[in-house]
Amino acid sequence: MSDLPDPDVLLDVALTIAREAGELLALGREGTVAAESTKSSPTDIVTALDRASEALVARRLGELRPGDGLLGEEGSDSPGSTGVRWIVDPLDGTVNFLYRLPNWAVSIAAEVGGEVVAGVVHAPALGVTYTATRGGGAFRHAPASAGSASQAGVALTGSTESELGHALVATGFGYTEGRRAAQATVVARVIPRVRDIRRMGAASLDLCAVAAGTLDAYYERGLKPWDHAAGGLIAAEAGLRVSDLRGGPAGEGLTVAAPPALYAPLVALLAEDPPADRD
Repeated sequence: MSDLPDPDVLLDVALTIAREAGELLALGREGTVAAESTKSSPTDIVTALDRASEALVARRLGELRPGDGLLGEEGSDSPGSTGVRWIVDPLDGTVNFLYRLPNWAVSIAAEVGGEVVAGVVHAPALGVTYTATRGGGAFRHAPASAGSASQAGVALTGSTESELGHALVATGFGYTEGRRAAQATVVARVIPRVRDIRRMGAASLDLCAVAAGTLDAYYERGLKPWDHAAGGLIAAEAGLRVSDLRGGPAGEGLTVAAPPALYAPLVALLAEDPPADRD
C-alpha cells in the first residue's frame, strides 16, 4: 500500500473535479430543469444534469487518475486496478436543485482498501466547500480558498451541545411509502425530546452541517455509500461519532452522526421500539 497516493493528493483531485462539476450544475441550473426519470419511486427523481455531472466526474477521473475505480449514484461502477476507488454523488439534493433551493452539492470521496481517506462536499449555491482527509481534520472553505488541500479553511469541531433536549437534529426521509411511514413514526417519537427537527434534503450537507456545528446531530435510514462517504469522513474528522444504530459502520440501515455527549442518548432514543433502522 506504500505506493498509493497521499490522501492530500487525492483530495486535490477531488476538489478540482468537484468544482468543475459544480460549475456545470450551476450553469445548467440557470436554464429550465425537469425531472427526466425516476428510480425507487415516482418522487425519487433524476435530471439530465445528474447524469451530465457524473459523466464529467468519470471523464476527469479517467484523465487525472487512470485505472482508479469509480462508484457513482447514476450507474458508474468499476473496481479499477490501482487500489483507489472514488465514491461519487454527482448531485446530492436533486429535488432541492429542481426547486431552486440552495441545499445541493457535489460529493466526492476517495477510498483506499475499503477506507475513505479523502472527501469533498462542494455546495456552489451555498458558497461553501467542506473537505477532510483521514487523520488530517475537517475544514470549511469559502469558494476562493478551496483551490487545493494545502489552503487551509476553518477547522470543524462539531457542536458543543451536551443536552439532547436542547439539540437541533436533522434527518431525512426515503422515497417509498412504507419507509416514509416508518420514518414518520420514529420522528414523531424524537421531536418531543429534542429542540427541533430539520429536514434539509441533502445527506452530504447534513453531515457537513453537523461537523460545522450548525446542526447538533443527524440520523437517517437508507443512505447509500455515495450519500455518506465524503460527508461521513468530514463529520468523523470533526470529532463526531458516526455509526449505525449498533455501533458499526454507518450505512443503509442507519447513519447517526453526533458529538460524543449527544451520541449515546440519541442512539438510545432511536433504538426504542420501533427502532429507526427498521421499516
